[in-house]
Amino acid sequence: MKNINKILFFIIFISLSNNLKADMPHYLDFKYILNNSVAGKKVQDNLQKRLKDGISSLNKKEKSLQEEERKMIQQKKVISQEEYIKKVNDLRKKVSSLQVERNSLLEKISKDRTKARNELLKNLNPIIENYMQEKKVRLVIDKKNIILADEKLDITKEIMQSLNTKLKSIKLN
Repeated sequence: MKNINKILFFIIFISLSNNLKADMPHYLDFKYILNNSVAGKKVQDNLQKRLKDGISSLNKKEKSLQEEERKMIQQKKVISQEEYIKKVNDLRKKVSSLQVERNSLLEKISKDRTKARNELLKNLNPIIENYMQEKKVRLVIDKKNIILADEKLDITKEIMQSLNTKLKSIKLN
């Protein structure tokens, strides 16, 4: 009878410890995955290059407008008042157009970044769900929402490896 009680206790203890392990929430660092996965790096590099090229182009246009303004100021006394006002209004329209173009560039890059993030998340969710089923995990939390946790519960690297094999790049256009 003693042996049966010990065996029964041992079986209950093992089943409870397995359930407790499954009840422990795991976490992953989505920002790390976004920036360091193969697809995430490619998108980040692409967006940074487009932003850099766009800003470079806008800076050239801005310098051109500044040069145009200097010439106009030098000609102020030589040309008539009406012609000067016309040139000033023309210059203001160009500056306004440049600001609209800059805002448009930033908005486009922001939209593409959001689209890439959503696409990555869309591909990441089935991987996380599969991991949860395999390991019998009930909850996965983003690391940014955690103050302190055991590093053994971090599944970032495992999920990122699965993502890298499944998703090589993200198309933005």
